[in-house]
Amino acid sequence: MTHSGADIAHMLSAHGLRPSRALGQNFVADPNTVRRIARLAGAAPGTRVLEIGAGLGSLTLALAETGARVVAVEADRHLVPVLRPMVEPVGVEVVEADALNVDLAALLEARGGGRWRLVANLPYNIATPLVLRTLVQVPAVSDLLVMVQREVGERLAAGVGDPAYGAVSVRVAYFARAELAGRVPASVFVPRPRVESVLVRITRRDAPAVDPALVPYERLDAVVRAGFAHRRKMLRRSLAGVVEPEAFAAAGVRPDARAEELDVVAWGRLAAA
Repeated sequence: MTHSGADIAHMLSAHGLRPSRALGQNFVADPNTVRRIARLAGAAPGTRVLEIGAGLGSLTLALAETGARVVAVEADRHLVPVLRPMVEPVGVEVVEADALNVDLAALLEARGGGRWRLVANLPYNIATPLVLRTLVQVPAVSDLLVMVQREVGERLAAGVGDPAYGAVSVRVAYFARAELAGRVPASVFVPRPRVESVLVRITRRDAPAVDPALVPYERLDAVVRAGFAHRRKMLRRSLAGVVEPEAFAAAGVRPDARAEELDVVAWGRLAAA
């Protein structure tokens, strides 16, 4: 059984807790929403699910309902004592840790390795770093379904020609395919946020979009960041000192192009050249 808004309010009051603005805490308080997220995440008997930011356990319980094996990571030491008795009886393992600092790859390896799905309700300030860190450092995570602020989600999933397309879009595309999977109304959160939220589905590619033997991620990252740092400039200017002038012809990229005109494969050719 998942939590309603009244349940969330009662738990916070009973334990003398308030949602932390510093941690960006907005708890999902709608059973239909969390079950929809669990379904979109592909949680099912036999799947392994890593949940980041379990909070008070609304989504955690919906994931556990599917029969999936759930490991829930929560950084707030004040919430963990409330979370544990709520979800451990249904088989969820709770790990008190900061997902941006803990070694997630080692954590999953210690629990049998294999393929994992990551599911998370992420505040604005950690959404992009956590997604990228997972893609770079935690190859055991094959799929991610993250709930994020709309603007962040659009950047994660954007392609060439989309207004939100930028450096983050290219860096995600190196490892994975990303798409918007739906909207989440502000009314299902406690407290109610002032921003719109979306679900983003990210599926890791079998191999990076650019051969890492030719272009390691670190090289692509450096070139892409430089290119988008001055996105209104032509690439020959924004990449001066980063890419040699003759590299444009070798890569088949116009030196007068702008950063938002290149897809991940073109960025890879330019970084390799």
